[in-house]
Formats: sequence, C-alpha cells, structure tokens
Amino acid sequence: MDLLSIKLKIGDREYPMKVKPEEEARVRSAGKFINEKLKSYREKFGIDDKEDLLAMVAFDSMVAKLKTDEESTAIDSTAESTIENLDKLIRDTLS
Repeated sequence: MDLLSIKLKIGDREYPMKVKPEEEARVRSAGKFINEKLKSYREKFGIDDKEDLLAMVAFDSMVAKLKTDEESTAIDSTAESTIENLDKLIRDTLS
C-alpha cells in the first residue's frame, strides 16, 4: 500500500506526514478545522500564544468527541432496546 507524502500547515508550522490515499481528505479537513479554530479563538479571546491556542483547540475537540461518544452510546442503547422489544413482540405473536 502506497502512502502519500503531504505537508500540512497548522498554525505557522508545516508538518510533513505520510497518509493513506483514502485518508488524505480527512487529514486535510482536520488541519483546516484546527486552523479555523485557532483563528476563531485568537479573534474571540485576543490570545496570540500558539501553545495556549492549540491547548484550547485540543480541549474543545475532546469535549466535542466525548459528547458525540455519549450520544452514540445512548442511540445504540435505544436501538438495542427497541430491537429487543420488537423481537419479543414477534416471538409472542408467533407463539
């Protein structure tokens, strides 16, 4: 499997990396998202320190991921419960 060599600019730095061709768009999208968040926090809070900005983006991203994970777990639980109820109704009907 061939890897693509790309350079991703985050903040003021370029990061060379190798990615699978099918993941290139996702990696570039993540870089764009990070840069947009950096700009947003810089403008919103007037912070210029790159480490502080990156920490804020990392924290915000992790909170969003945890929220998504919790929502996904709740949806999975609801779907599982619904399937169990339907299965019981079908078994009861066929009995």
